[in-house]
Amino acid sequence: MGPGAICPWRGPLPRLQVWTWIEPVVASNQVATSLYDAGLLLVVKASFGVGAFSNHSASPSPRGALEDQQQRALSNFYIIYNLVMGLTPLLSAYWLGWLSDRYHRKIAICVPLLGFLLSRLALLLKVLLDWPVEMLYGAAALNGLCGGFSAFWSGVMALGSLGSSEGRRSLRLILIDLILGLAGFCGSMVSGHLFKQMVGHTRQGLVLTACSVSCASCALFYSLLVLKVPESMAKPSKTADTVSGTVGTYRTLDPDQPASQSVVGHPPAPGKARPQKTIIALLFVGAVIYDLAVVGTVDVIPLFVLREPLSWNQVQVGYGMAAGYTIFITSFLGVLVFSRCFRDTTMIMIGMVSFGSGALLLAFVKETYMFYIARAAMLFALIPITTIRSAMSKLIKGSSYGKVFVILQLSLALTGVVTSTVYNEIYQLTMEKFVGTCFALSSFLSFLAIIPIGYAKRLCLL
Repeated sequence: MGPGAICPWRGPLPRLQVWTWIEPVVASNQVATSLYDAGLLLVVKASFGVGAFSNHSASPSPRGALEDQQQRALSNFYIIYNLVMGLTPLLSAYWLGWLSDRYHRKIAICVPLLGFLLSRLALLLKVLLDWPVEMLYGAAALNGLCGGFSAFWSGVMALGSLGSSEGRRSLRLILIDLILGLAGFCGSMVSGHLFKQMVGHTRQGLVLTACSVSCASCALFYSLLVLKVPESMAKPSKTADTVSGTVGTYRTLDPDQPASQSVVGHPPAPGKARPQKTIIALLFVGAVIYDLAVVGTVDVIPLFVLREPLSWNQVQVGYGMAAGYTIFITSFLGVLVFSRCFRDTTMIMIGMVSFGSGALLLAFVKETYMFYIARAAMLFALIPITTIRSAMSKLIKGSSYGKVFVILQLSLALTGVVTSTVYNEIYQLTMEKFVGTCFALSSFLSFLAIIPIGYAKRLCLL
């Protein structure tokens, strides 16, 4: 096929199209992130070891009481850490999204990747030099000031949306999530083994943190030197919308509606105009409520598995984190199948029911096998947020992707900060009475999020 070859379903086939793929950046960064997350938990746990509390106690305490003190110390650390990680991106993420829309799409990807690299490097220095855990708060602040995950993932979603057509966008975005999940699964599976490679008071976790820094460096240099911005595949619609800032029709959310409802060249009558902003707002509310449930569960699980009745070791912690990444695979397969017969709003509700059911089972886990059964019930838990992003992208202009996605991501991050603090406090108050309280609350919120999505679905049918 020569340089001027034409691809029958996409027009001219660009040279070096492979360099527009964002997947290598996502994969390399996510391996680094999964190694970092496991390393952070295990390094901080070692710093707050049971021996540290017994050395400061005037009289010996029961082992259960010392473990409770360790759990509270870990929980308090993550309260502050998550607050810093969640609030500092508010200062920069929106402006990175604005600069990305106005000047270059890679700005919202490269700057956060630099912050990721610096935070991974800080954990490596903490292991090497045995610095106090409080220095990790500064590393988290530096990461957040570079945009954090909010800016990075918004940039990834913007590039993924630009390089896909409306009809295939849900599949395209969930494919990116699949790559993220596979990379996270691989990183988590080996994290526990890498952590144990070098044992010693000042060297434990050295191999793990060094690998995390290496993967983060690869992601940054690839995005700077190799990654190219794809050309937009979105075709301008001939149907004019009456609401400023939105494009497309609601057949993107409701594929079962006949095309005859949209008349080419004639905008809908004012009395029958689709309430586009209302549906965007409902999708937004549903995403926030559902994210509250997910963030609360994800924040409590690492603490939950380290204490009785599970009391996992380093390798089991890695396997447990890997189990959480399998939902990226099952959610991808779910979208692949469901998108052929269901509209976006139906897929969103399926995912919410899946997560809510799994969280409810997690509240009553007593054995390790029960934990994995609960995780299996969450097999479609990733579908809602990704599909909501896809649905919103079909209703806004391509030039606004960066700003809209970063506003959504910042809203999720801000509510996640509040959720993390509240859930950690609830966990400390209830861990001796009913340790599954937080998971039961997440189940309730997940089912509650179905209400605005259901109403948005009803509006699509009007």
